[in-house]
Amino acid sequence: MGISRKDYETALAPLSLALVSMARWVKASGARVVVLFEGRDTAGKGGAIAAVREKLNPRQCRTVALAKPTETEAGQWYFQRYVAHLPTRGEIVLFDRSWYNRAGVERVMGYASPQEVEAFLAAVPVFERLLVDDGILLFKYWLATDQAEQEARLRERLEDPLKRWKLSPIDLAARERYDAYTAAREAMLAATHTPHAPWTIVDFNDQRRGRLTLINDLLARIPDTHEEPEPIAFPPLGRAPVKESYGVLQPIPDYPIG
Repeated sequence: MGISRKDYETALAPLSLALVSMARWVKASGARVVVLFEGRDTAGKGGAIAAVREKLNPRQCRTVALAKPTETEAGQWYFQRYVAHLPTRGEIVLFDRSWYNRAGVERVMGYASPQEVEAFLAAVPVFERLLVDDGILLFKYWLATDQAEQEARLRERLEDPLKRWKLSPIDLAARERYDAYTAAREAMLAATHTPHAPWTIVDFNDQRRGRLTLINDLLARIPDTHEEPEPIAFPPLGRAPVKESYGVLQPIPDYPIG
């Protein structure tokens, strides 16, 4: 049985406070934080990212979710368009999918050749070594779901008009390629799970529990994150508050129902 919304929100509240403190530390220390969220379609990447950044300053913590490469980007060094989105000092960047597209969807769907995939898997440890050696704090999460849960979530997207936009032809094709995605994931982990940039696999069959687990792990792995907020002087106003005048208000007609 999954965790209830009430229990989830109760558990999330102190973690949100800790994330805000962590963000203050990132700003004060000038740290650069990169978090990769990877997983199958419907794994829950968007919800996990939302849980991390909900209470953070969007000017400091931003999400990168790149569309398919343009013709110009397709002719560049593969990592080039991702490098452009790396953080500056005091910034947190959350990648909703990342350069690992080449090891997953591009490989399984045939968008990249076997030679391109092989070259990518050889280059990733070197690329990530450069990031880490330059001081970037890099965290890589794989959100794990089994096939039955994926099928249920795809069905939910199909039947919910508010989620229908999430259902793409690639999502539907992925249903028939579950084993191929598994093989691609295992090859990716074998080649890119390194001491300097390890993977962390989180069970996301229960998305709420998965978010809590991921946030707890992220906070535990970022050192010395407690940072007290700067004091802000807030003296009395010194006069009575002014009551706003709105002039002549026009009534809003009732919205027709039915």
